[in-house]
Amino acid sequence: MQFTTDLKKAGLKTTQPRLKILEILEKAEVRHLSAEDVYKILLEAGEEIGLATVYRVLTQFEGAGLVIRHNFEGGRSVFELNDESHHDHMVCLECGRVFEFFDKTIEDRQKQIAQQAGFAIDDHSLYLYGVCQGFRETGACSWSEELGQGIFKLKHK
Repeated sequence: MQFTTDLKKAGLKTTQPRLKILEILEKAEVRHLSAEDVYKILLEAGEEIGLATVYRVLTQFEGAGLVIRHNFEGGRSVFELNDESHHDHMVCLECGRVFEFFDKTIEDRQKQIAQQAGFAIDDHSLYLYGVCQGFRETGACSWSEELGQGIFKLKHK
């Protein structure tokens, strides 16, 4: 991602907080970060950017289409860079882990249902909530101690 160019295309000035937050979102080990996660990473890096600024910048990025906000069960918003690739999510209600997946069969079936109903789909999102295998097997998940969200890609063609 070319941060300066992306900000200018979105009509946003290039500021240090915006550049730092974009860099965190791009380089993070997990794709779904809360504002608090971003703030924690900034603090650990010695950056003096307040939590209110992080929220404001993420909201600006959302409005500009640079990030997508997800409001998963539990009320916590998480953000991911908008890479323009469609995918759905499975969310573990115990450990907070977020699994991304794409399933052509599901996508095709949704299109068939819409077509049968004479409905033109503009967009959709699918969130599946449950308990991940790791948590079911061990009853605990140390995975989510550092950051609240994660990403595991499950792709089916």
